[in-house]
Amino acid sequence: MISVTQRIKQIKQPRGGYLSVKAFTVTTLDDGQVLNAEESIAASLVGTAVDYLSRFMDGTAVEKAFEISLLDARAMRMESKAFGLLDDVKGLDDLSITRACQLAGFDSAFRAGPLAYRPVEGIVPDQATIANIRTMVERSLSFFKAFGPVTADGFTMEGGYTATITTGDGDFLTKDTLWDFKVTTSKPNKDHTLQLLIYYLMGRRSIHPEFQTIEKLGIFNCPKTIAVLGSKNIEFQTIEKLGIFNPRQNTIYQLPISEISDQVIKEVEADVIGY
Repeated sequence: MISVTQRIKQIKQPRGGYLSVKAFTVTTLDDGQVLNAEESIAASLVGTAVDYLSRFMDGTAVEKAFEISLLDARAMRMESKAFGLLDDVKGLDDLSITRACQLAGFDSAFRAGPLAYRPVEGIVPDQATIANIRTMVERSLSFFKAFGPVTADGFTMEGGYTATITTGDGDFLTKDTLWDFKVTTSKPNKDHTLQLLIYYLMGRRSIHPEFQTIEKLGIFNCPKTIAVLGSKNIEFQTIEKLGIFNPRQNTIYQLPISEISDQVIKEVEADVIGY
């Protein structure tokens, strides 16, 4: 099985990338908050916790928001432990955030393999890290309020996969934009923008009618993922943009799909996805 991100690592992109970051319009939001400089747990755990807590606090059922963590825990025969942790996720209090980080540990452990597993109870974010996560989730909720509502999260592309790319799921859809969340300290790069374009092109060929009229792309900086189309009712209209939102930087990147050349689309479809 080859995922979208694994396929991107195999590709040598043209200079500047198939989809230049410079083509995206950048908007920085100002909430007056400054994040703490140091965090006590891995950045990947922080990112996953922010992603899943943002989904939960936006109204997704807690079991759906943390679905990937639960599936990974089940694969490692630790489902009971995971549900015990999930019972404590109630909001943005310290315990809920700590449990979200521990649940994210199942994601990391599953990707690394059973031999790399370390007890998730050992993942204990300090107060500075908890405060950062709370602020980033609050930024995400403000983002959803301004640019949402979210019409689908963790969407998959059944019907759009190929022998070259067999798995992969996107982060969020709103009425007019396909979004990716990144919780990195750096700006988006050509791999991030290619990932967005692949999601769009695969979605357009998928069985899901929501994608059939998508015309633009967008990114929101945060981690990934859940593996079903939508945990919410979809009243989908034409998608006109690709977007990235990064709650760590509180920055939005957007690009109208109409500005992507036909040549780039044809090359990515043929040489990257395998259509």
